[in-house]
Amino acid sequence: MKTEEFHGMLQEKGINLSPEQMSQFETYFHTLVEWNEKMNLTAITDKPEVYLKHFYDSVSAAFYYDFSGPLHICDVGAGAGFPSIPIKIAFPELHVTIVDSLNKRITFLEHLAKELKLENVRFIHDRAETFGQNKDHRESYDVVTARAVARLSVLSELCMPLVKVGGNFVAMKAANAKDEIEAGKKAVTTLGGKMKEVHSFTLPIEESERNIIIINKEKPTPKKFPRKPGVPNKTPIE
Repeated sequence: MKTEEFHGMLQEKGINLSPEQMSQFETYFHTLVEWNEKMNLTAITDKPEVYLKHFYDSVSAAFYYDFSGPLHICDVGAGAGFPSIPIKIAFPELHVTIVDSLNKRITFLEHLAKELKLENVRFIHDRAETFGQNKDHRESYDVVTARAVARLSVLSELCMPLVKVGGNFVAMKAANAKDEIEAGKKAVTTLGGKMKEVHSFTLPIEESERNIIIINKEKPTPKKFPRKPGVPNKTPIE
């Protein structure tokens, strides 16, 4: 995906990026490639692929969920900043918190935020399981996002405790989402959520399947969730 295609395809979806925002994406690309030489951030470093599979793919969540306004969002296991940093560039008024278990990725994100001159962003080095039990963050976010971190039954336990009642969890998945949704239904309900919408679409150019799953938080998550680090993955709620 060329940069002009990226700009044009987002424009078709009603997301109009200014020259300054396009410049931020360009800086993001160069910073990602530069840091990737000294630490493993992504296997994708070819410019057209970064714009398609990282930038466009991340912003695609906004095709189905309205990120406009000063929402407080938390991105769990964002790695090199996906999806929340591209969404933040497109919607500058957002307040973004990223939690990641690897400190070197947090170091990268802090440097990136300075390069991009981002405001209202914070990066926290923690496991999602312990972060979800932190009273300063638990049930305090309008939206929690995660992109292909784990299967939905596990991901729900890591993310739903952070969503405020009335807020939403937006999970971004590749193919085979139907099986995950079916297997994750009990977990979603147990954690206080309700499956709201599932949007399937095809990523342009490479024609691969993508799914955006929107889960509404209807009631508080029971205090015992999330369980201790490693437990959700070993014994998912089923």
